[in-house]
Amino acid sequence: MKRKICAVITARPSYSRIRTALEAISKHDGLELVLVVSASAMLYKYGKVIDIIREDGYGSIETVFNLVEGENLLTSVKTTALGMIELASIFARIKPDVVLTVADRYETIATAIAASYMNIPLAHIQGGEVTGNIDEKVRHAVTKFADIHFVATEKAKERVIRMGENPEKVFVTGCPSIDIVKRTLNEKGSAKFDLFSKYAGVGNLLANRDDYIIVLQHPVTAEIDAAKDHLFHTYNAVKDIPMQIYWLWPNVDAGSDIISKSIRHIRESESPPNIYFLKNLTPDDFILFLNGSKCIVGNSSVAIREASFMGVPAVNIGTRQAGRERGFNVVDVPYDSTRIKKAINDALGHRGKLTTDALYGDGSAGQAITDIIAEVDLTFEKRLHY
Repeated sequence: MKRKICAVITARPSYSRIRTALEAISKHDGLELVLVVSASAMLYKYGKVIDIIREDGYGSIETVFNLVEGENLLTSVKTTALGMIELASIFARIKPDVVLTVADRYETIATAIAASYMNIPLAHIQGGEVTGNIDEKVRHAVTKFADIHFVATEKAKERVIRMGENPEKVFVTGCPSIDIVKRTLNEKGSAKFDLFSKYAGVGNLLANRDDYIIVLQHPVTAEIDAAKDHLFHTYNAVKDIPMQIYWLWPNVDAGSDIISKSIRHIRESESPPNIYFLKNLTPDDFILFLNGSKCIVGNSSVAIREASFMGVPAVNIGTRQAGRERGFNVVDVPYDSTRIKKAINDALGHRGKLTTDALYGDGSAGQAITDIIAEVDLTFEKRLHY
C-alpha cells in the first residue's frame, strides 16, 4: 500500500523550497503525491505559481482560494483562519498518511494546525532556523506541531532537538532549493532567455545591461510602519549607481502593499533611468538571472541560501534575516542609504564570483527527504525528549 503524501504550497517561495522533494516523491514507487495549492500561489498578481506547478506535470492537484487581499496584519490572520478551514476539509476527504509543509509563512501554520488536530503526521522542511521576527515564531510553532523534521543545517538540528523533539525524527537533509540551483546551473548554466519578452516589466534600461544588480526587498511584519522608509533607503542607495538595477516585487506579506505602492510611486514619479521593475520569474529562470548578477540587495533569504551556493555577493539589509546562518557572500547593513551604497560598491569590487558555500546543502535534499519519508515510522503523539 502506497503512502499518500499531501504537500501544501501557499506561495512563490514555498514551491522553490520544496520542488525537488515533490519530484522525487512523485516518482517513488511506494509513495503517492497529492498537491494542495492555495493562497497567493493561486493569484496572477503574485506570479500564479499554480500555472508553473501544472506545467511541471504533477498528477493530483487540489486548489484552495483563501487569500484575503490587503497585505496587512488583519488580512494575514484571516487568510490563516480560512486556510485552516479549507485545508481541514481537504485532509478529511483525501485522507493523507503524511502532510508535508515548508518553512515559516503565516499560511504554513494553518497547514500545521489542521493536520495536527486531525491526527495526521506532519513533516516540516526548514525548521530550527533563527530570523528574529514573526517568521521565527511561526517556524518554531510549526516545529512543535510537526512529527518529522527535515532541517537544512546541523545547527538547525540542534535547535529542534533542544525544543524537545525526538532526535530520531530530526534529519539533516539540506535545503531542496539548493538542489534546483545545482541542477539548473548544470543543465542550463550557459543558457539565455529573453527576460523582457517573457516577463514584460516596466521601467528604464541602460544601453549596457549585461552587468546588473538585483533588488529584492520584502516588508518586515514587526516594522510595518517603517516599510516605506526602509524602501526609500534602498532606493536612494541604488538610484545613482551607474549599472542596471532590476527590482523585483515583494512577497505577499503584511506591509507588502505599502512597498508595492512605493515602488509604483518611484516608477511613475521619478522614473529612475537605471531601474527596471519585474514581478515574477519561474524558479529556473530566476536562478539563471541571479547567477548572472553582480550582486543581490535587499532582505530575501535567497541572498543567504541560493546566492551563497552560487557565490553571488549579497547585501542584506535590516533585521528580516537576523540570526539566520549565512555564508561569506553576505554583508549585513542597517537601513541607511549611505552604508547600503558603500556595501554594494564593496561587493562589486570583488569583480567576479565568490567561492561556492554548501552551508545549506549539496544539492541532494529532495531525494534524501523522499527516501526518509517513505520509510520513517509515522506517529503523531508527542513525548518529551529533553
